Amino acid sequence: MPKEHSFKFSFGPWNLSEGADPYGPPTRPIQTFDWKLAQLKKLGYDAMMFHDDDAVPDLDNKSAAQVRGEAKALKKKLDDAGVAAEMVAPRLWFSPMTIDGAYTSNCPKARAYAIERTKRCIDIARLLDTELMVLWLARDGTYLRESKSCKRSVEYLVEALDAMLGHDKKIRIAIEPKPNEPMDHAYIPTIGHAVAVAHLTRDPKRVGCVMESAHSILAGLDPADEIDFAMAFGKLWSLHLNDQNGLKFDQDKPFGSNNLRGAFNQVRALWRNRYGSGGEYVAFDVHPFRSTKPEHWTAHLDNSRRTFLRLLEKVKSFDEAAAQKLIADRDYQALDQMVLEHLMGK
Repeated sequence: MPKEHSFKFSFGPWNLSEGADPYGPPTRPIQTFDWKLAQLKKLGYDAMMFHDDDAVPDLDNKSAAQVRGEAKALKKKLDDAGVAAEMVAPRLWFSPMTIDGAYTSNCPKARAYAIERTKRCIDIARLLDTELMVLWLARDGTYLRESKSCKRSVEYLVEALDAMLGHDKKIRIAIEPKPNEPMDHAYIPTIGHAVAVAHLTRDPKRVGCVMESAHSILAGLDPADEIDFAMAFGKLWSLHLNDQNGLKFDQDKPFGSNNLRGAFNQVRALWRNRYGSGGEYVAFDVHPFRSTKPEHWTAHLDNSRRTFLRLLEKVKSFDEAAAQKLIADRDYQALDQMVLEHLMGK
């Protein structure tokens, strides 16, 4: 059994969403950041994730001095609440400059904008006392194969990563892969792609991964395997646990909501590999159902952590010695039933 260690938990302001989707308006009132921070503290979470413009709103229209001032003010607010900033991510997919992609756009001005915006994100991260920046390469893909070269796009991406690594000698970059949405096809769709790109950069030791459960499922992969794969390379620096009902839009359902056995195996992989023992956080990138009433607004976050902790106890109490005997005998039918009955409480 792995040595005992505790887990730390985080979520982002966007995980207390107001319920808007592409087909309808919000179903809950807009709340301030201070309200969201208070909910995080009330739920007993340890850290908050940020996009750069969560930390400094209207970032593109502010001077460097204004950005520094607002980031420092946010840091004080977090310190006063006893909450850490886990990571900061550049929100590049909202800008009119990135309609055709960010780091892989066919437009040199758009690529330059994406790199400069990301450097500002890095500066914000350092002011918030975190060395971790996450890259969700939302629009770095294509709707049309003939419009871009994948090889050239990878080269553009490596150039951008090298610029980021050169901008700050301590920043660590975690790529969050996703196979689709909002683009038809992404250039970095899986953890394997992210690990491969890391090794093309000027400092591969500072480029790693974020695994998201729903994104792995959308790629037709098992999130537990993606966790194991990333940790085999020492590259899993954060993760977004949630759930997904099949190959459709990214649902960000509560962790374990759709596939409890899949969730069990994710927790088992994290425990087996001692994820978190190096200070990494368990982040829940989950959203309340659109039909959720304001008075039940935070239940999805509380439930996700409760499910994680209950499954952690299931992982710790799983009879690994008995399982190994069945594996040695290749009695996978019995192993299958053993897992099911363990989860059902027999």
